[in-house]
Order: sequence, then structure tokens, then C-alpha cells
Amino acid sequence: MTTHTIGIIMNGVTGRMGTNQHLVRSILAIREQGGVALPNGDTIMPDPILVGRQEHKVKALADKYGVARWSVDLDACLADSYNTVYFDSQTTVLRAESVRKAIRAGKHIYVEKPTASSLEESLDLARLAREAGVKNGVVQDKLFLPGLLKLKRLIDGGYFGRILSVRMEFGYWVFEGDWQVAQRPSWNYRSEDGGGIIVDMFAHWRYVLDNLFGAVKSVSCYGATHIPNRVDERGLTYACTADDAAYGTFELEGGIVVQANSSWAVRVDRDDLLTIHVDGTEGSAVAGLRECKSQHRAQTPKPVWNPDIPNPHKFREQWQPVPDNQTFDNGFKIQWELFLKHLVTDSPFPWDLLEGAKGTQLAELALQSWRERRWIDIPELHLL
Repeated sequence: MTTHTIGIIMNGVTGRMGTNQHLVRSILAIREQGGVALPNGDTIMPDPILVGRQEHKVKALADKYGVARWSVDLDACLADSYNTVYFDSQTTVLRAESVRKAIRAGKHIYVEKPTASSLEESLDLARLAREAGVKNGVVQDKLFLPGLLKLKRLIDGGYFGRILSVRMEFGYWVFEGDWQVAQRPSWNYRSEDGGGIIVDMFAHWRYVLDNLFGAVKSVSCYGATHIPNRVDERGLTYACTADDAAYGTFELEGGIVVQANSSWAVRVDRDDLLTIHVDGTEGSAVAGLRECKSQHRAQTPKPVWNPDIPNPHKFREQWQPVPDNQTFDNGFKIQWELFLKHLVTDSPFPWDLLEGAKGTQLAELALQSWRERRWIDIPELHLL
């Protein structure tokens, strides 16, 4: 029995998601469970070193969670041969430069998305990684949410018949920061800092749609900045230069039509912050982050339009829950484990930097569609 210890540079984990999802609920959780078990009895044990630009934040994070290794010198970490993996969850505008350094240092790459600020830059990272021969992956966490795993179970089982359409509703009210503290950092609302809901969320929608329903072929999008001014972390009012809502329509292969509303300026009246409603010839389903409910053709009620009487139907009670049938682990942790197995055993890991570039591509074309007020076809991406 062999333990494969992997030194992982974790850059940018002082932020909310980097701390909670990647450090605490993924890497530290994997260490607490004794590593990642392999079929031959071997174990993979991640050994993180936390990296950031502000010493007091990195040290405080390491002390809080008992992480022995931390640094503010990324170059020194990259020069250390013990560290074989570079992970990046910095803000988007900082990511590409650090990933390039890591590739030049021969490190395997695992990064958050968007992988870069532009499609050109995203493709450049994918080319550099291929030329350097380093393994690489991009976080595509929503594929591993319990609700979407249940939805995929229905798709794979042919439950829907021919899928006709998909309606996605995402968002919640992000407070402006004046009388309630905002739930998101102020850079999210400045385009010059890489902000905007199209850049943020369309990277997610690309891999969700491609992996569940079929390749995205074209996009029509309208964006909006509904809240023009917000208050930042210092209590100062600033002008919002990025979109806080996006209303998108996508055409997928096979003629599936997708409508996707994304907003940080909407109050929630649905079962979850994200719901995905799928209609097919044989049945329908609605998936949230953790739950999924379905309605088969044989159980579909027959409402009749009559606005002159009270509605006799309780529509939400006419759906059946899709059972768990398994134990669901944290989605970020699941993908981390798959990537670690990929490093050691060369098991398949399809979510690489080229896949990540597809998300940036969709965001760029959606922004172009908004500017030009027209449909945009999406060309296939290839590394020349």
C-alpha cells in the first residue's frame, strides 16, 4: 500500500468560496477522511500550501484551520519541486498570469472559472498546458450538485422522451451595501475588474448545457445594470459598470431551446436559488441545487384556462420527488477527488482548460449579442 502525497499550491483561497468550498470542504475534508482511496489499495493525500498577497490574511487562515504551510511568495512555491499542482481561485483578472507562471514551472493546473478575462487568453492557457505536457482541469462544480445528478439520472434513463425546452432561473437579491451589507464583493459590479453576471454565470451555463442536454449552437442575450450605484466594502458609493442581470436564449444541438434568466436583482419565489425546468414529450422535471421533482406524461393533469373562477389546481403538489438513492458528497470535493485520481492513475478527466475556454467563449458572444442586439452562432473551439 502506497500513499501518494501531492503538494498543492492554493492561491487565492482567502476569499469566501476559496476558503469554504476548496480549502475546508474539499482539501481539508479529503485529508480528514484519510485521503482518496484507489482501487489497488493506495491512497492519495493532498498537502496544501496556502498562498496570497496579504500576509496577515493567509497566516490567519492557516492558523484557523491548522494548515502547516503558507506563503506570500508564489514564485518560491512554484520553484519548490515538492509542489506539483497549482490551484487558482483568485479574481479573474489575476488568474491568467499566475497560471502561465505555474505552467512554465511544470505544475499541473486546476483552476476556477472563468479561466481568463478573454477567450484568446483562455485558449492561450490551454495551448501552453498542452505544449508543456501538464495535466489540467477546470472547476465545473454544478455538474456534481445532487439536484443536477438526479436530473442527469432522468436524462440518461430516457425519462423525457425527446427534450423540447429548458428554462433556467438563477439569482437572488444582492443588497446594495447601504443599509444591508452586500453578499457579494464590489468587484463583481465593475467590468474593469472582471465583474458582471454574464462573465460569471455563463461559464457555468455552458458546461451545464453541454454536459446535460447538448452542445450550445447559438445565443441571444440581453444584459442590464438594474442597480446603477452600490456601496463598497469601505462604505463608499461607486458606480456599477458591469451587468447585474442577463436574459439569455440558447439553441442547442437537436433543436432544444433554452431560456436562462440570471440576476442579482431579483427576489426569490421558487424552490431554490437555481431551478432548471425541463420539458419533454414523455415527461418533465424541475431540478434545484439538491432536489429534483418530476411529472410523467401519464400523471400530467389537464388544466383548463378559465380566469373567471379561482384556480382549482395546486400545481406544485402534482409533482413527484426524484429519490436520493445515494449519498451525495460536496460537489467541489467530488471533482477534486476525480482530479487527484487523474493525476495519479491517469483516469479520465474531461473538464480541461479547453472546456473552460468554452465558458469564456459563451460569455464573450453573449456580450456581443447584447451589444449588437442579434443572435450569434457559436463556432467549435480547437487548439491549433
